[in-house]
Amino acid sequence: MFNFAPHKEKFFDLFKQAAENALAGARALKEMLEHYDNPEESWRKIKDLEHEGDRITHRTIRSLNQTFLTPIDAEDIHALITALDNVMDAIEAAASRMVLFRIDEPTAEARELSDIIVTSTEQLVKAVSHMPRLDDIDEYCIEINRLENTADDIYRKAIGRLFENGTPPLDVIKWLDVYEILESATDRCEDVANTLETVGLKNS
Repeated sequence: MFNFAPHKEKFFDLFKQAAENALAGARALKEMLEHYDNPEESWRKIKDLEHEGDRITHRTIRSLNQTFLTPIDAEDIHALITALDNVMDAIEAAASRMVLFRIDEPTAEARELSDIIVTSTEQLVKAVSHMPRLDDIDEYCIEINRLENTADDIYRKAIGRLFENGTPPLDVIKWLDVYEILESATDRCEDVANTLETVGLKNS
């Protein structure tokens, strides 16, 4: 059965839940890298958050399929909730690599990237919490874009150090993957910001 009422609060609440879940995942990843005494347990906690993100995404898409009138275009709802879920997926992927690759100790650059992921997801929560006032989110999107550029710089610095310090080839391979995934988490945050800006332009 279709629901003909817009129920805009329902979708915006789900966006906020997804953003807050990604922030919880980012904070758990930062905690994992700062206190690297039981990475397996940390990964399990992050994986639980990733599963919760999937549940929020499924609830959103189910509601979308059951709602005739939506507060913003249906394709934008789908794009935004998917982009938010991708942030959490990247965070979980980074945590999983630390365990699966049996990383002995996080590097300073990995910790720096985790800090940026936390700050970026904090900005995501602020941005989606302002919906439906889309004209109020520009400052958060701009900050997310700036943070992504900073993450790029740290990523390039980290890669350079791998080849400067005589790092064993196997460790180089492992860290290339870990750094790429950590940096990709900031890319995924930027994807959310870009989607929000597109929605804002379409509904201004």
